[in-house]
Amino acid sequence: MKPLRLAYARIAQETNALSPLRTELEDFHRVHYLEGDELAAVCVPGQTEAEGFLKNAELSGFCQGCRSQRVAIETIPLVSAWAVPAARLSTECMDTLSERLETLLKAAGPVDGVYLCLHGAMRSEESTDPDGELIAMVRAIVGESVPVVVSLDLHAVITPLKVERADALCAYKTNPHRDHKSVGKRCAQLLIDFALKKRKPVVAWRSLPMLLGGGTTLDFLQPMRTVFKRMKEMEKDPRVLDVSAFMSQPWHDHPDLGWASYVVTDDDPDLAETLADELAELLWATKDVPPPAFDSVEQGIVKARAAKVARQLGAVFFCDTSDVVTAGAPGENTEVIRGLIKGASDLNCLAALRDEDAVESLYERPIGSGVEVTVGGKIDPEVTSPLTLEGILVGCGETTGFGRAVVVRQGKVSVCITEKSPAVMKPAFYQELGLSVLKADIVVVKNFFPWRLFCALYNRKSVNIQTRGITDLDAAKVLEFEDPMHPMDEILDWRIADQRRRSVSD
Repeated sequence: MKPLRLAYARIAQETNALSPLRTELEDFHRVHYLEGDELAAVCVPGQTEAEGFLKNAELSGFCQGCRSQRVAIETIPLVSAWAVPAARLSTECMDTLSERLETLLKAAGPVDGVYLCLHGAMRSEESTDPDGELIAMVRAIVGESVPVVVSLDLHAVITPLKVERADALCAYKTNPHRDHKSVGKRCAQLLIDFALKKRKPVVAWRSLPMLLGGGTTLDFLQPMRTVFKRMKEMEKDPRVLDVSAFMSQPWHDHPDLGWASYVVTDDDPDLAETLADELAELLWATKDVPPPAFDSVEQGIVKARAAKVARQLGAVFFCDTSDVVTAGAPGENTEVIRGLIKGASDLNCLAALRDEDAVESLYERPIGSGVEVTVGGKIDPEVTSPLTLEGILVGCGETTGFGRAVVVRQGKVSVCITEKSPAVMKPAFYQELGLSVLKADIVVVKNFFPWRLFCALYNRKSVNIQTRGITDLDAAKVLEFEDPMHPMDEILDWRIADQRRRSVSD
């Protein structure tokens, strides 16, 4: 028996439609871009799949899932392009990535299945659903009889195009996301079963006109804990192949944005419909649970001062919720830094922001030099204002994924200024620049959820800080949607919007 030939690829970026920037091909190459043998080489045990981000992610999991089978499988690496969440992809960037995937897949010859690792909330200048168009392109190349399985972030936007052109969509089941590898393994098993005709996938889904809900939306806290627990119970039924809940991110401008339920069964359409409906009701029931309270910078400093034991044993971490780079913000907001300089000058603070001009002007200066530099407020001056730093240049160097960086210390506040948006979610960001997270009193991160995992060794108290920016939860209220949208509108029946979105008649 000939081995199954299974191709795999990734094109992933999460788009914030409120950003004034554009994402270019260089942004992918700077963070993560591999093809062919180079990609295969990082998807084996002992290697790091995405340098600076994750040792083992979806593609590693997929390859491991293929290696564990008793049937002969030839895995065919195509391309893996991964960028930090940011603005819409330029037309040239999107066209180049799409054309490269098309070229490599055609060059691979006949395949028995394709695995795509996408985010699901990508946006380009030309399209509100480029992820769906990538799936459709792959489907057009391989034909209707070859299975296509896709993994998505649980913040993906689910659309008819994605659903119709893929045999199965599989989301992360954790938030903060910590199951990248396992979702790749799940996709491998599904793809192999579909290719061998062991399973016949049948899909049902629902789309909710719901922008926000679920409280913290963490999978291990209520109300989402009950939802994810029920999903696990559904999957214990051998007829159920996969169950996904999508809590789409609220800064995308797809006209049918919203949360979604999605169920794949083994040739059981009635069961799929029943479970998709039940899951949709569970998700809708969380819509009025408010998010956690956010503090001003001043309130956060008061909490940090009071947390003496926390500062002695580790640090107080400020999540800069208005400028979350991993949700697509530019990373140039100055308000938290301004507040720290004004109100926490006696505390050791670590913070970061983006300013390419400032890095260029300071990078060759001698360490220890006195500097005066104006930073921030250049990309989106309507959102944040510039800040003048007067301090000492205490460090410079290359970061992993964010370009060159300099460190300016004003009082006890160390500001890391990077060329590109600093997606600060790991202690390594500051440590690479010679700063000690353990000795800090306050550490600023620009990430909503995963930082809690990466910084667990040092984090003794978490404070969500809100100033004003494009990742505020209410920022998306300026976007226009096809249907009335919760929480901006009062909605008595989610099924009206769902039926239109899925083109279902009464």
